[in-house]
Amino acid sequence: MKEPWFWREKTLAARLVAASLSPAAIIYDAGRRLRAATTRPRPSPAPIICIGNATLGGVGKTPFALMLQGLLAAKGLKVHFLTRGYGGALKGPCLVDPVEHSSFDVGDEALLLAAAAPTWLSHDRPAGALAAGEAGAEAIIMDDGFQNPSIGKTLSFLLIDAEDPAGNGRVFPAGPLREPEAEARSRAGALVYILKDKATQRPAPSPSLPTFYCWLEPSGDIAPNRVVAFAGVGRPQRFFDTLQRAGFELAASIGYPDHHAYDEAAIDRLKKLASARGARLITTEKDFVRMSAALREGIDVFRVRMTCDAPDGVSSLALKAVSDFARPERAAHV
Repeated sequence: MKEPWFWREKTLAARLVAASLSPAAIIYDAGRRLRAATTRPRPSPAPIICIGNATLGGVGKTPFALMLQGLLAAKGLKVHFLTRGYGGALKGPCLVDPVEHSSFDVGDEALLLAAAAPTWLSHDRPAGALAAGEAGAEAIIMDDGFQNPSIGKTLSFLLIDAEDPAGNGRVFPAGPLREPEAEARSRAGALVYILKDKATQRPAPSPSLPTFYCWLEPSGDIAPNRVVAFAGVGRPQRFFDTLQRAGFELAASIGYPDHHAYDEAAIDRLKKLASARGARLITTEKDFVRMSAALREGIDVFRVRMTCDAPDGVSSLALKAVSDFARPERAAHV
């Protein structure tokens, strides 16, 4: 879906539209509460470290998951990923193969994760965790699933957009929240503010939770140039802003709905636009993996990596959770 305009605007018109959807938001939230109240979390054979957020759309969960996996792998821990595989046709549980599977099979995030570590796709999260545990995972990083009550979490990192934490503060569909922000924070083991860049002013840390500050940095070798940028992610404007901060000149920018499926006609139009503007065509890694090899020709990929102000603090917190899981009282973890 493409994020509705009124979710983040503060105008009277936006407030009126959001208010008109309040009854639907109440019903949506009631359904979420009922599911949480009536679902008994199933245990996992390995500790589950969940990367989630309280809002719909992208805030950097997959880059953070990849960063965390790298930190834990450097400590000698065998880490697997677990994902629902949003946008893919397979339900799993199955081990994602970047060579055999396409984004139409497993979604885009699963392919990015599988390039770094064994990745299990499963709509049934407990079944996926069981498969990962049987395959030897010492820890499982679950990309998304913070609101999924079917599986117990050992530790949850709650990611928050530092610039706009909750939009208009309303629950879907009246706003971008999956659940009230206070409820999400109450289940978190740590808060992670995602900054626009390293120099961004940092929100005050939580008085009760470990608080970290992270941002995305370019990780590729593409020199800044004149580009036509396109992206089908949660908030395309964030990608365009990142390009400009990196020194790129935007001849045009085109946003598509999250997880947009590109066809030959759409890519052909983009390539013609770039040619007419005397620019290169550039997109995100998530968009790139959703294209066939034939469509990718002539398109640059702007690669990014998540950077943290206190990586040792993040890894120490996760390692402690893994260590605690191995104790007899691990059944108490939720």
